[in-house]
Parts: sequence; C-alpha cells; structure tokens
Amino acid sequence: MRTLNNNVILYDEDCPLCQVYTSGFLKTNMLDQNGRKPFHKISNDEEEFIDINRASNEIALVDTETKTVTYGIDSLLKVLGHSFPWIEKIGHFKPVKYGLKKLYSFISYNRKVIIPNTPSNETRLQCVPSFNVKYRLLYILFASLVTLLVLFNFSESMSLLPKFSTGRETVLILGQIVFQSLFLINYNKKDRLNYIGNLMTVSLMGSLLLIPLLLVNSVINLSEWLLLIGFGSVVIIMFLEHYRRVKLLQLPNYLSYTWVFFRILVLIIITY
Repeated sequence: MRTLNNNVILYDEDCPLCQVYTSGFLKTNMLDQNGRKPFHKISNDEEEFIDINRASNEIALVDTETKTVTYGIDSLLKVLGHSFPWIEKIGHFKPVKYGLKKLYSFISYNRKVIIPNTPSNETRLQCVPSFNVKYRLLYILFASLVTLLVLFNFSESMSLLPKFSTGRETVLILGQIVFQSLFLINYNKKDRLNYIGNLMTVSLMGSLLLIPLLLVNSVINLSEWLLLIGFGSVVIIMFLEHYRRVKLLQLPNYLSYTWVFFRILVLIIITY
C-alpha cells in the first residue's frame, strides 16, 4: 500500500465502526502510524481551520502541511485513492458519488442510534452528529422493512406462530412506536425520535439474529419447537438490549416493561 503521509483523520472514538476502518487504514499503511486522531483531541490551533460542526457529521482528513481539510466521502476517497487510484476515479463519478454521499449521511446521522454511548462530560469536544429528522425517519423505515421481511420468512417456517400478514405487521410496528411514544409525551421531538431510532435498532438486531436460524433451518429443517426456543432467546436478548439502551438514553426504565406489555397484549389479541 502507498502511505498517505502528513494526513491525519479525525474519528469518533465512541463509534466502533469509525474505530475499525480508521485502524484498518493504519494497519494496511494507507496512513502512517500518526495518521488518525480522536475528535476530542483537536487542538485550539486546529479549530482555526477545521469546521467542527461539519467534522462531527463527516469524518475530517487534515493535511498537516497545507492545513487543508476534506470531509466525509472525499476523505475516504482520498485515503483509498492514494493506494488505489481507480477507486477514487470511480468514486468521483457523479452518480456514484451522489449515492455514496447519501449512504454515508444515512449511516453518520444515525450512528448514535445504531450504536449508542453515554456522552462524556470530561471532554471539551463531543463528536455527536447533528439531529437530522429526514435521515432518522429513513432509518426507522429501513429497520421496519428489514424486520417485516425477516418476520415473514420466519413465520413461513412455523405453524405455532400466527400467520404473517404484511398489513397487520405494519400496523403492529406503527402501533408499538405510537404506544411507546405516549410515555414520552413530555419529552421533545429529538428525544422521542432518538428513542424510536433505538427501538427500531433493537427490532433490526432481533431480525438479524433470526437470519442464521433461518439459514440453518433451510438446510437441516429444524423442529418447530427448536425454532420457537430460538425465537424466545432472541426476544430475551432484545429485551436486555432495549433495557440497556433506555439507561444510556437516561429515559424511564418502565419503557422496557411497556415494550414487553404491548407485545404480549398484541400476541394475545392475534392468537384469539
């Protein structure tokens, strides 16, 4: 790999994805061993030429010699393109770059609901993305669609569970969101959408955990009782994750119990 020297990438130390790919740049020598720096360690001098707000949303790459900064997809293309010029060339093709920028924004603006963390009061600078309603709603829609798709395939494998209906399941997902939101009526829109984003991440996580079970079942043809046990285990994991996220968001613990109550209530209604 050709090393891009004299460039430092500023990353969100609390974002596992950011940690993985920036450390990958160092391990593959795309950047030198001083080529990344946690966002909160930006110096006062660097603040003079770095757009702090933009760098919170789009990862910044600082040229330490010219003191120029690139952001987001341009930063990643610059690093990758130094070793693989063809990647940079394709990435800067307008339709491709447009799609990459939208995908990057989708992930970046939602990264704190995908993998939340407790904000630290000890650091002067926090790498927290701006609150973007459009991308939050798109993420909620994406998580809902994936959940619907996985539940459809899972229900096809089990006669012990009520038969899947797209319309009914859509209503149930919306009902869960509305039901939980009722307990946050005194909170502002940002807090409510942050919670709903985390709520749908838990659903998405549960769906992804069911996929290996579906794959094994497609090969071995597992018994329905074994599938039901697997499904129950996933529900327990979802509850624990929901509880953990509620604590991180500093919201009332009873939200985890109302989440369970709604699901039990719905199961009773659709079963009888």
